Amino acid sequence: MKCPKCSAELTAAVRHELPVAYCAACHGMWLERQELGQLEDEVFFLGDHAKGTLVDEPAPTDHKCPECSAALTEFNYRFNDLRIEACTNGHGYWLDETEDDRILAVMKKEQLDSVRAIHAEDKWSSTLKHLRSPRMLDKLRDLLG
Repeated sequence: MKCPKCSAELTAAVRHELPVAYCAACHGMWLERQELGQLEDEVFFLGDHAKGTLVDEPAPTDHKCPECSAALTEFNYRFNDLRIEACTNGHGYWLDETEDDRILAVMKKEQLDSVRAIHAEDKWSSTLKHLRSPRMLDKLRDLLG
């Protein structure tokens, strides 16, 4: 396979314990669809339905898929300021140098945001339960006379 950016031959390599097709010239890498999911799972498991599906502002590029030569589409990954490219036929994703590290950072942030949201929902639920308690209702009746 050829690199979609510089046309150098892609070689087998391992990044973040995943086998990837790597370009020694520009340091980019080709991930098949399931490999992007595996990379995301290293930090935060969202479930198969959410893997690589959050595409924002897609735009065609001049780069070609190393598997089928179809055009690659560039998009904002998971609504973040990270543009990656995907095969229009669904074969995989092209990541420029260090974009795999940036994907892991995005997933870490999503994990923290998720934990924070769950904690906030638990606190709100506890507050509502307290406000609905018989003691609280008696205090309100006493206060309002």
